[in-house]
Amino acid sequence: MSVRSRRTFLGTAAAAAASGAAGCGGARGNWRFFTVPEARTLEAMLACIIPADDAPGAREAGAIHYIDRQLGLHFKGQRQTYRNGLAAMGNFADEPPERQVQILQEMEKDPARRPFFDLVVTHAMQGFYGSPRHGGNAEFVSWRMLGVSPVPVRGRQ
Repeated sequence: MSVRSRRTFLGTAAAAAASGAAGCGGARGNWRFFTVPEARTLEAMLACIIPADDAPGAREAGAIHYIDRQLGLHFKGQRQTYRNGLAAMGNFADEPPERQVQILQEMEKDPARRPFFDLVVTHAMQGFYGSPRHGGNAEFVSWRMLGVSPVPVRGRQ
């Protein structure tokens, strides 16, 4: 399977999973913290912040799963920031990619919205480059991209 068709398959599978979870009546789907609409918005943001090109991006690395997991553990104090920030994004995930990038650029320049933007960027980087044992960097995709050999992680998961 080529890289392009694999990415198309993964994107289609993720969309189907998200729509299937929404159709089952569960507001949370498979998420620990996020509602399905919040996860959809954040995933679109993450895909703009660390986009896929010839290498996987934040979506493929599962950075959203890192953030979702950590909001139930170490980031509890940032839960309301995520709730408010994602609610303020409106229908971000439905915007065309060019408009999504423009919205994020506007957030970066807006002193009132910049703290949420910076928080998402920081958590995106942690989820993309960190150890998979914390919920992101699925299958060590960022480490492989950098030429870092994945090593078995010992200790608790």
